[in-house]
Amino acid sequence: MMQAKISSFFKPSSAPKSPPIFDDDDDDADDETTPFSVMEEPPIFGDDNETASFWEKEPKVVITYKRRAPNPDWEKSETDGGLIAETMKKPIVVDSSLPRRTLNKKRSYAQFHLELGQSDFLLHSCSTCGLKYSPGDEGDEQVHKAFHKNYTHGIQLKGWRNERIIRIPSAGGGRIILVLDGDPPAQKNKVHEVVKMMEIELGGGWIFHKNCKVYLFISSQRVAGCLVAEPIKKAYKILSSSADERSNDTSSKEARPNSNTLQFGTVSFQREVIKRAPSVNSCEVLDGTPNGPVVCENEAVPAICGIRAIWVTPSNRRKHIASQLLDAVRKSFCMGFVLKSSQLAFSQPTSAGMALASNYFGSGSFLVYKTNKS
Repeated sequence: MMQAKISSFFKPSSAPKSPPIFDDDDDDADDETTPFSVMEEPPIFGDDNETASFWEKEPKVVITYKRRAPNPDWEKSETDGGLIAETMKKPIVVDSSLPRRTLNKKRSYAQFHLELGQSDFLLHSCSTCGLKYSPGDEGDEQVHKAFHKNYTHGIQLKGWRNERIIRIPSAGGGRIILVLDGDPPAQKNKVHEVVKMMEIELGGGWIFHKNCKVYLFISSQRVAGCLVAEPIKKAYKILSSSADERSNDTSSKEARPNSNTLQFGTVSFQREVIKRAPSVNSCEVLDGTPNGPVVCENEAVPAICGIRAIWVTPSNRRKHIASQLLDAVRKSFCMGFVLKSSQLAFSQPTSAGMALASNYFGSGSFLVYKTNKS
């Protein structure tokens, strides 16, 4: 059936037989070779039988196609004798541990800074709490925000189950807690945390030791003030003249106009002032305060309680918290009786400490003593 279709495809159109054409003028016509001689005419097929007999005389060309066995891994296709594609049939396995790239994710931009000779280019020091942090860094700014709040408003303290509360009529909405060396670790750890805040402004390494009694003023579930007291045996009376000079010096500094602003026509520049806590080992602190020495009498007088350090958070000052802490010390430092004002002594006071003592005792003459690191 297939052979018949092939034969019909190559079947020429029917045409009448024509005699061979010869040139009479050419003498050598008999010697020339023609495609078909006179005796043998070109084959003209008239019907299907003649066509079939002609193709039977021709040699048969057999073309055999063999299908390749399918390869499960690769599939190759060729066109015009060239390899055009090789693809894997197996699915590509992606390692889930590798990070995947999200095409629709928004781009993240980094904030850069220009260094133009700024003194605080890398770290900025807060003028209130003294903490150094990197502006623009989200982590640093969060740490500074939390530390700044603890410094200005007080460390958070909800309370303990067993508290040693000192009842003071003038405490108002707050309460005063006494912490001793034998109390639970949670209370002592909180004391150390508060002392670190005090060291920012008063200097470190001298405020607290195991023989001290610590009074904490709690307000709004935060430690608004702290007083560290220790037992002493003697103190020295300060001369009222030096106290008056110190108070006058403090008032004159407060009345002095602010010199941190520079004015150039209509343009003004504000200079940042960084408060630095004085070093405990400096001669001025050992001799008195950072603003100058304290002049005392040569003869020592007996004393019972030494106010080693007293500190109130900046946002709670001018609320008589320090005076209430002093009242609590006089009431509870010694069992069985209340201390007199003349039995209290202050360590080397700062200007604020001098003003507090003068206001509390009602006189510029009070007792001071020199602290030890024990």
